[in-house]
Amino acid sequence: MKTKILFIAILGVFTNVFSQEEITSPNNHIKIEIEHDNELYLKVYLNNEELIEKVNPKMEFTGGKSFGAGDKLKNLSTKTVDEEIEAVVPVKSKLIRDHYNLLKMSFKNYDFEVRVYNNGWAYRFVSKLKGEIEVLDEQMNLQLGKDYTCYLPEEESLISHFENYYEKLPTSAIENGTIAALPTLFTNEKGISFSVTESNLYDYPNLFLEKTENGFKSKFPKYVLKTKELKPGQDRLEAIEEAAPFIAKTKGKREFPWRVFMIAENDKEIIENNLVYQLASPLKLKDPSWIKPGKVAWDWWNANNVYNVDFESGINTETYKYYIDFASEFGLEYIILDEGWSKSTLNVMEPNEDIDMEELTTYAEAKNVGIILWSLWRPLDENMEALLSKYEAWGIKGVKVDFIQRADQYVTNFYERLAKSAADHHLLVDYHGGMKPSGMRRAYPNIINYEAVKGLENDKWEDLITPEHDLTIPFTRMTAGILDYTPGGMDNAHKENFAVRFDRPMTLGTRAHQIALYTIFEAPLQMLADTPSSYYENRESAEFISKIPVVWEETKVLDAKIGDYLIIARKNGDSWYVGAITDDSARTFEIDLSFLDDNTNYQLDWIEDGKNSDKVAKDYAKKSAKLTSEDKIEIKMNKGGGWIGIFTR
Repeated sequence: MKTKILFIAILGVFTNVFSQEEITSPNNHIKIEIEHDNELYLKVYLNNEELIEKVNPKMEFTGGKSFGAGDKLKNLSTKTVDEEIEAVVPVKSKLIRDHYNLLKMSFKNYDFEVRVYNNGWAYRFVSKLKGEIEVLDEQMNLQLGKDYTCYLPEEESLISHFENYYEKLPTSAIENGTIAALPTLFTNEKGISFSVTESNLYDYPNLFLEKTENGFKSKFPKYVLKTKELKPGQDRLEAIEEAAPFIAKTKGKREFPWRVFMIAENDKEIIENNLVYQLASPLKLKDPSWIKPGKVAWDWWNANNVYNVDFESGINTETYKYYIDFASEFGLEYIILDEGWSKSTLNVMEPNEDIDMEELTTYAEAKNVGIILWSLWRPLDENMEALLSKYEAWGIKGVKVDFIQRADQYVTNFYERLAKSAADHHLLVDYHGGMKPSGMRRAYPNIINYEAVKGLENDKWEDLITPEHDLTIPFTRMTAGILDYTPGGMDNAHKENFAVRFDRPMTLGTRAHQIALYTIFEAPLQMLADTPSSYYENRESAEFISKIPVVWEETKVLDAKIGDYLIIARKNGDSWYVGAITDDSARTFEIDLSFLDDNTNYQLDWIEDGKNSDKVAKDYAKKSAKLTSEDKIEIKMNKGGGWIGIFTR
């Protein structure tokens, strides 16, 4: 990290309770008015128009102490920072400008910090208390002041996989008491949006929102004292049997998580926002050079249904050697052995009798393919060091940990504990069935992915993973960070021809739409969900997917409208990759290529919707052309369609 500018001003010493301050973004477009009169109140403006009527932050502790209420302001300071962050595993940009103004209000027992960027703002409490403390509650009362369109990831409770549909609703139509996960997106009548989430979440529960009469308020899982099996013999679902009256037990001297408000004046800016990563703690690993992002052949979505082979497919050595052969031939870095590889779901120390782990790892190493193993979270939680040591000794490259589905402080700590311990054993971590990303991967870049998304697996049991859904996720869930959507299905159909099939799933939308998702979704571990046999039958599509990277040095959103269409350009090395998807409406765009290097000839290879893809979704065409930055291209998409192009020098 390189600091370019640093300016600090101590504005004064105060003895009264009341004060009113103001801080703006470096470009002066965003303004935060802070009023301190027994409590803290923040009002947010964009271009001199009110965006958020009031945010009221407060914390309460056992023993009667509180932050944000009735305290005398002792000092006030400001700081302007202009830094450059270099991402270890870049999924949006390699070099990120971190430019903000900071206002710090100092009180006896805490500081209250507000950072304002050109594309959003955030606040947090920094505690100066001694010893161990118990946080009774943290309040973030959000008064909107007007009706917004809300993209709502509704939750039934705080026990959650975080795999949400984003329902588009006016805030006035949302019932009081409705719980929402994060990120939650709000858009006004002018198309200006803000997304609420959090960053730098450590040793603390996840933040949820609860609808109130005037807006939303914060809601947190309680500190868990005791759990129980939901049903006797159940290996993965549990209930909270006993919880404490507080939400966290933690150190008295610490920084609490950032409460993040990303602001966009148009839909393109939402996707380009990096604030969650910028606000997170920097790298904690001494040497991350061993971390290898990549694509992975996945078994569970396609139920190991390989064919045209001379062995019986299943969870066995021969099947996985077939996956390894496929990964090696197409240049994929990994395969996953999902649920079923181990002796039982609770005994993940030993493989089942049909898996010869030594033979598999030796075979994979010879083919330059890594193996990632699936596990429930509880076995890892209870026997972490022994399991990770065993996996490292076997030559395993990562763990996919699943069915976490809690969001309390203990589980947040489990995420960090596993990331740290896995790094000690040179193992990647892919979190499934659990909480959203909140910046932890900046400190632990071996966190190679999070699920926390309603992804392609749902095609196995329902027909709701639509092109429109695909066009909501980048503007909502993806603003929090990386996501394991698991694209790549080859049996493509439109709604009228789609069938729900658990063992041979289909996807909604065209083939070009499905391939384009590899540039749309940010995932440093990107899965190929279909069976190798299907990819062999669709070799041209598989070869095209294999050429698409999973890390990006630069991202430019060329055109976007949430729920309708998205065109995005990403750079890796000297090449550019452009992906476009549309909803159930056919669309045509003319895109200028000014993002390409000047005075340079490029070869463009692309896949587009076929002439008959409005009827047969698998229909596509592969074409080529020679172009420069002075040219324009036409992107034509059928309903549910897509377009994906690779520009090489």
